[in-house]
Amino acid sequence: MATRGDRHPFGPSWARFAPGTAVRVAGVSYVGPDFEPPQPRRSRRGPLTVALAALVPGALLGWLVYETVGGSGDGGGSGEATVRSSPPAASSTPSDDAKEPGASPSSSDAPATSAPAASGPLKGKVVVIDPGHNPSNFQHTTEINRRVNIGTNWKECDTTGTSTNDGYTEAKFTLDVARRMRTLLEEQGATVRLTQDDDRPYGPCVDERARIGNAAKADAVVSVHADGSGAGNRGFHVILPGAVHAGAADTRAIVGPSRDLGERVAGRFVAVTGSAPSNYIGDGSGLVTRKDLGGLNLSTVPKVFIECGNMRDSKDAALLTSGAWRQKAAQGISEGIVSFLRG
Repeated sequence: MATRGDRHPFGPSWARFAPGTAVRVAGVSYVGPDFEPPQPRRSRRGPLTVALAALVPGALLGWLVYETVGGSGDGGGSGEATVRSSPPAASSTPSDDAKEPGASPSSSDAPATSAPAASGPLKGKVVVIDPGHNPSNFQHTTEINRRVNIGTNWKECDTTGTSTNDGYTEAKFTLDVARRMRTLLEEQGATVRLTQDDDRPYGPCVDERARIGNAAKADAVVSVHADGSGAGNRGFHVILPGAVHAGAADTRAIVGPSRDLGERVAGRFVAVTGSAPSNYIGDGSGLVTRKDLGGLNLSTVPKVFIECGNMRDSKDAALLTSGAWRQKAAQGISEGIVSFLRG
């Protein structure tokens, strides 16, 4: 827990909740960040000096926000965060497990490592981000239709994922959000790894995605997705692993910590993006438990999925194609991870 006067890792949004408070949505209490808001210090400076001092941080914050979003607004292009404070890091990306991904030719259970971790509250922590679906999966239908063992049964290696009605793909969305998350979490000192970074022909398959997090001994894994439900179905939901003990799957040890991670991610996602929990799944809680996803069934470390919205609904699609909103999504998910890792 941060001591009085400490700065919150992601800026002002952390200060919305006092230590130990929680966000309640549809009867579910989401744990808020366990950080105290900065306390003002007494000063003997004159009124003019104090006023000028107050203006400078605000101006700097505004500039940093503009630089982070890249000034791109809601263009819906590549939307990569332009963060000039740190160099780009190599990484690798995942395919969706809620639409089960699969192993690729150049597959390796050792994910690409992020840039050297900076000093920060998460130094020594390992986070694996799994961007759902490889952007090139559609060119390798034979390979991604190959069935793999997910512990309880067999499923396709991966799918192409969904897209908006205007053709903005889930794979592009998830990769963009994952890269933004990597930047934010590395700034907190974490070692961040992506299951793929559009650096392989297809996949990885869902079973390999799980192995990547396991091999990294990740402290937390989040698989990023967007749904493809019917028009009028809106909102996000976080998928938690159910208790599975069959074949090669045994999730019993990770069910508890994964729920804690999922609740914190959901709570911060609501607070930062303003999005409501799904109106079509999860009974308004924003939390769904599943036992049919290989990426969860085969995981031995805390892991959740997040469906950030429904790409087939025009209102949700307007958010998902916005670079500014994707930055908020990345921040909300990252804040949930930080809250979980700091306890």
